[in-house]
Amino acid sequence: MKGLHLTADLYRCRCEAAWLTDAARLQAWCLQAVQAADLHIVDQLFHAVPAGDTGPAGITGTVLLQESHVCLHTWPDEKAVTCDVYVRNAGGEQSAKARGLMVALVQRFVPEWTEQRSLDRGEEE
Repeated sequence: MKGLHLTADLYRCRCEAAWLTDAARLQAWCLQAVQAADLHIVDQLFHAVPAGDTGPAGITGTVLLQESHVCLHTWPDEKAVTCDVYVRNAGGEQSAKARGLMVALVQRFVPEWTEQRSLDRGEEE
């Protein structure tokens, strides 16, 4: 068992507000980004969280990959996003694809700053 888990917390995103609230738009773009990274989609689900008293509540989305998964959560009232990209059997090729996809995700939201982490999962073979 070996994998690479990348996370990014994005703050003060300067993208169009619709990228944080329009689940269908974000889903279509995300699926294209996954395909452009040469990862393989098994299924997907993007859900617009119902609006609350403070305004739009955001999106929860996931793309199930043959290689593992991508997850996104948006907070429009805070202009924030969290992103996870995880690939199993993280050889050099899969790791490079995961890192490329994470770069695309971060660039989509144009954050003022990010906190990114990389975790090698599992034991060395």
